[in-house]
Amino acid sequence: MKFLYTILILVFFVGCMDNKPKQKYDGEELIVKKCSKCHNLDMPPKSYDNEIAPSMMAVTFHLKDFIKSNNPSEHEDKVIAFIKDYVIHPSRDKSFCDKKSLDTYGVMPSQKGNVTEDELEAIGHYMYQTYDNQKMLQIMAEKQRLARMSLHERVLEQQKCNNCHDIKKDKVAPSFEMIASKYTQKDRETLINSIKNGTKGKWKGKVLPMPPFKNMSDKDISGMVDWILSLKK
Repeated sequence: MKFLYTILILVFFVGCMDNKPKQKYDGEELIVKKCSKCHNLDMPPKSYDNEIAPSMMAVTFHLKDFIKSNNPSEHEDKVIAFIKDYVIHPSRDKSFCDKKSLDTYGVMPSQKGNVTEDELEAIGHYMYQTYDNQKMLQIMAEKQRLARMSLHERVLEQQKCNNCHDIKKDKVAPSFEMIASKYTQKDRETLINSIKNGTKGKWKGKVLPMPPFKNMSDKDISGMVDWILSLKK
């Protein structure tokens, strides 16, 4: 009887181990870590010299076009199954690339030992859901919309400057016209530095400190300063 109890306990623990929840992987984090050294991950992709592999957008679009499924709900799984097999066991025969691309890039080296099947599944889901034709069209339409705007209009929108500033009236920060009235062209570098690194205590009253805008390009910062100074009456 004691032996039987021991067997039952072992079975119970083994069953619990088998039912252990599967580890969740972050496809975006993995694709950056495992794939970005060779593949450009941008959408649309940026072009650069001496690239050693096609962009991930091109790879995904290619797989979606060439891998067919009679049931649309199964298409994603078929694409991911191919990715899981090809990345570990790549070959020229399996590739959907045209001959010119294969001659240019060569067959990718096997990533056996560098990435697991579970990781590849997460990467595959991220690829399929991120590199999407409709998303691509939306991104391109948004870029065209922003390109039609003047520089200061685009920056005001992207950086959410209007949360603190107004053109004519003060909010939690001085209006752009008030800033223009205080500074001249000689102070251009001061204003550029204020946007880049932020400021505090330059204005009397209940004015919030200006945070640094490190993510803005020099072109956008210079353009904003020129626009602000142009408001001087």
